[in-house]
Amino acid sequence: MAGHTLDGSVVAVVGASGALGSLIARELADRGARLVLVGRDQERLAGVPIEGASTVVADLTDAAAGDRVVQTALDVHGRLDGVVNAAGVVAFGPLVDTEDAVVEELFMTNVIGPLWMIRRVAPTLAETGGFFCNISAVVAEQPLPGMVPYAAAKAALTAADSALVRELRRMKVSVIDARPPHTGTGLADRPLAGTAPKLPRGLDPQVVARRVVRAIEAGESEVGSAQFA
Repeated sequence: MAGHTLDGSVVAVVGASGALGSLIARELADRGARLVLVGRDQERLAGVPIEGASTVVADLTDAAAGDRVVQTALDVHGRLDGVVNAAGVVAFGPLVDTEDAVVEELFMTNVIGPLWMIRRVAPTLAETGGFFCNISAVVAEQPLPGMVPYAAAKAALTAADSALVRELRRMKVSVIDARPPHTGTGLADRPLAGTAPKLPRGLDPQVVARRVVRAIEAGESEVGSAQFA
């Protein structure tokens, strides 16, 4: 699909108060986009230093979160041109030692929530020929032991994105699946369960943020882990 001009566009960033989400939001703003910042905590959203940004307090695992994103974008800006989903959770440890609730939360946040969001924002994005970008992960390509539910969830998200690229093309909505390698966001230090294995030094999250935004501008449908080097 053709690329997207960000100057003057309206883009919602889900997980905007996180380490990666906030950097993506800043990159978008630097290119002239008007931002709708979405997250679970109003105080943290207010701390994202982007002048003129509107905020939506919503949990991605709430099926109605997408409705509030659309309503805010239309009420404040009159349009919605794109959504970047940078929210996610992780867990570590053998599957047999992982509680059912942890497996459920991994899939709710990393797969089901994003699908609910896309389902609700796609009709509005179709009006502007917009885009939806999901931040998946390298484990979608290279599943690892000790991360089975997390890898499975990210692989499911990537598979959904691949199908949505074709499904939403008829609506003139482009879908981007970004699979960065291990990135130094601190997420691995805040798992739902378990302890992170010894990991290599994470990629600079600023590098990831810039690459994601370039993919949006260029109209790429995916950015594999090797493409973040």
